[in-house]
Amino acid sequence: MLQINDALSLEDFYKVLFENAEIQSSSQNLSKIEASFEFLKNFSQNKVIYGVNTGFGPMAQYKIKDKDRIQLQYNLIRSHASGAGKPMEPLYVKALMLARLNTLSLGKSGIHKSVVEVMQQLINKNITPLIFEHGGVGASGDLVQLAHLALVLIGEGEVFYKNERRETKEVFAEENIQPIKIEIREGLALMNGTSAMTGIGIVNIIYAKCLLNWSVFCSSAINEIVQAYDDHLSEELNTAKKHIGQQKIAEKMRNHLKDSKLTRDRNEHLYNDTADKNTYFKEKVQEYYSLRCVPQILGPVYDTIEQTTKILIEEVNSANDNPIIDVENEHVYHGGNFHGDYVALEMDKLKLVVTKLSMLAERQLNYLLNNKLNDILPPFVNLGKLGLNFGLQGVQFTAVSTTAENQTLANPMYIHSIPNNNDNQDIVSMGTNAANITKTVIDNTFEVLSVEIITIVQALRYLDFDEKLSKKTREIFKEMNKIIPEIKEDFPFYKTNAELKDYLKNSAVY
Repeated sequence: MLQINDALSLEDFYKVLFENAEIQSSSQNLSKIEASFEFLKNFSQNKVIYGVNTGFGPMAQYKIKDKDRIQLQYNLIRSHASGAGKPMEPLYVKALMLARLNTLSLGKSGIHKSVVEVMQQLINKNITPLIFEHGGVGASGDLVQLAHLALVLIGEGEVFYKNERRETKEVFAEENIQPIKIEIREGLALMNGTSAMTGIGIVNIIYAKCLLNWSVFCSSAINEIVQAYDDHLSEELNTAKKHIGQQKIAEKMRNHLKDSKLTRDRNEHLYNDTADKNTYFKEKVQEYYSLRCVPQILGPVYDTIEQTTKILIEEVNSANDNPIIDVENEHVYHGGNFHGDYVALEMDKLKLVVTKLSMLAERQLNYLLNNKLNDILPPFVNLGKLGLNFGLQGVQFTAVSTTAENQTLANPMYIHSIPNNNDNQDIVSMGTNAANITKTVIDNTFEVLSVEIITIVQALRYLDFDEKLSKKTREIFKEMNKIIPEIKEDFPFYKTNAELKDYLKNSAVY
């Protein structure tokens, strides 16, 4: 049971999303929520407060009569539940709900406590509101996506439950869940925030970390396959640059290869009198960049993931509502904490570096498949009859086309603001679009890495290095052998690709 108290970490999200840990709001948080609710109820009686007794957006100039204030919140929810496109996958909706529950638990939104209590039940029972990918512009919050969440919380709309799409009211009756109470501004508080882009972004970070680990594995194993010189990974070389990410990646690769009998010491091969007498070296003095420059290429990926994690965890633990209810200072502040630029920028940065990771994988793959480059493997690592069989020729096309799609998708959303809402929202973040596109780039990259790993396994079978391989490579090679068949006769690869992709997404090598 995860206690929702002061702040959530990335590890907390992982436990709830991937280990199905249940959550419980602490008594301290519930007390803050109740205090905020009672304060706002009293404070708002003789004042004009946005979204409590006014319309919304450009219609905030209109005062709402006291008798219509509750209906105002229902109208807001129902009118903005207007999403389109594909339904969000349950994992991402669960992350969205946890993000929204956490920010509302800070006691700065003036909501009735039933909001977090019902959301907690949905998370713990794996009841997934129907929320669509398209809709939010990420400025006055993720209004459309969060409206679909709010619609379910008031007992309307649809949910996914036990792999079925069903009416919310049916599932609530079955599970004895009562809808939330609309009292003051519960509709606006649920919708005015960045929790859709942040929830999707948190899952993106978790998967990006997984991708980086697999890329380090691939890069290390290829260094063994080609029996590369090891000085490009040395601490001395990589600390000559001050970037933490570069140093971390080089360290990870050194640890992976520490017991390998295949990587070579330059002192033994090129720094001696015999080598000095040669006028031509058949073997390369330095490897291609996709092998030699891995710390310099994956280092920025590491650093960006770390920075993106910091920003998104700050966002998820922030009050991203409007207005902000300040019980301590007995005031209500109007502003723009719902604006998603922080998250939008981080998602664009993340999809950019993940795209570069996919490009590195594609180049490493090409090196292994092109016998004229590596000079140690048959064309397309073909273990069948050359000419009659095709080896891995077909799957290379998939990896190349998918990488090319990433290169197009890597263009930023952060600068694609389109004014809307009668120009009230005259500059917006497009943060949820950025998060969703990053999700696609990450998913694509798992496909590219799947092809690369299939090729690495095929190459290791051909070379039969056995005990010369590092312990780490041997361990993963053993696991991959269970999924990837030995490829001599041609067969359709799509099932193997899909199974391996699923394995990679649910595993981490470090």
